Amino acid sequence: MAKTTDSLLLILWVLTLGLDSFAGSDKAPGLIYPENFIYQGAFSLPGPEGRENSFSYGGYAMTYAPLNKGSLFIMGHPRLGYGEFENGNQVAQVDIPIPIISKHITRLNRAKFVQKFTNIRGPLFAPYSEIPQVGMAYMETPKTGKKIHLCWGQHFHETPQEQVPTHAWFNPGLESSQIRGGWYIGNQSLYSTNAYLFGIDKAWADKYLGGRYLVSGRFRDGGWSGMGPSLFAYAPWLSGNPPPNGTRLEEKTLLLYQRSKTCSQIKRALTGYQYADDWAGGAWISIGKHKPCLIFAGTKATGAKYWYGWRHPEGEQYPCIETAFKDQFTTCRRKDGSACPPADLGGCSAHDDYRGWWSQKFNAAIIFYNPEDLARVATGQIQAFEPQPYAFFYIDSILFLTKGVEPGMLGTGNQRISRIASIAYDPGGSRLFILEPFAENTKPVIHVFKIN
Repeated sequence: MAKTTDSLLLILWVLTLGLDSFAGSDKAPGLIYPENFIYQGAFSLPGPEGRENSFSYGGYAMTYAPLNKGSLFIMGHPRLGYGEFENGNQVAQVDIPIPIISKHITRLNRAKFVQKFTNIRGPLFAPYSEIPQVGMAYMETPKTGKKIHLCWGQHFHETPQEQVPTHAWFNPGLESSQIRGGWYIGNQSLYSTNAYLFGIDKAWADKYLGGRYLVSGRFRDGGWSGMGPSLFAYAPWLSGNPPPNGTRLEEKTLLLYQRSKTCSQIKRALTGYQYADDWAGGAWISIGKHKPCLIFAGTKATGAKYWYGWRHPEGEQYPCIETAFKDQFTTCRRKDGSACPPADLGGCSAHDDYRGWWSQKFNAAIIFYNPEDLARVATGQIQAFEPQPYAFFYIDSILFLTKGVEPGMLGTGNQRISRIASIAYDPGGSRLFILEPFAENTKPVIHVFKIN
């Protein structure tokens, strides 16, 4: 009976996956679209829950490596500051079991450790412990050999002490990781550079980016990083092997939308942008018969209204703004970017303690960019805020969205946030791995798409 149920689920998901996706009326020939993504199922991660040696609350950095017949390096429980859990964001390597399509997590295959959790950070990034922002990318080059490249920041970068270097590399053999760094991405804002990291096509990078095979960026809510995902190409080996600590690596800007700190209006922004968006990871997808594409995945705010404050205890239809800031910036907006009416600006009582940017609705989403647009940015033909996605792909139907886990922090129902964390791409197998946090209680699971 279980197998029959799961087979019916497969048929249902094939029929419903991405029904709300948008790919424009005139599809360009040769590009990769949502219909090229075939869901393969999911698998769970090994180990217990908890803080030490655990994936609990973690998974915010992940990379595929063609090692041990294909494996994933994933960060575990985040680091907590103020002496609470200073050794967080440790890295483990796991194998990749056969994914299973099921709505029952207990039926999923469980990955096994290839290398157990290791604190690879050493003395680097010591000030960065307040909601760490992290990314990893495995890459092998003739000059460096096999390395895992790393970026590391935190929620706030306001003081001089919070402006230390953000990028490094380490060996994939975790017991001898020998981390080296850190470096800056040029003179870019730290709010725009240090939360996701991945490799791109080397021939394309040789043509347009002077051999910069890595890209790094960040999306920070409230528009502090820019009103859409940012992306910068870099190559530390062009500045040394390794570069000296503190080096400002020369970068090429590929995406950078208007920052809210320099403009109070929603303009030069991602199509459909809301301050509550959360783009958590990216990947460069290249398949022989298709043109390549750049994707970002995350939790897209899609509600009719969004605001800075709390979730309203009486329901998602009501904004609950932080009234202390209503005279400093526009604390509540409609979907079109216009200000909410005065009736929405009174705040509310009896809310919880989880203040931030909220929307009436969120969706798990993947957005698709055409690298030809990024090439035009790299060659100075257009500005870095001009490229826009050619397709949106909503994938909520594959997620577990487990109820009852940290409902205050994560929200519930349509207001559930953190639907997707990091993603990783296997170019040899054309597989995309998407990490769903808080799926197996506080632990993540990994969803797998085959891209045809």
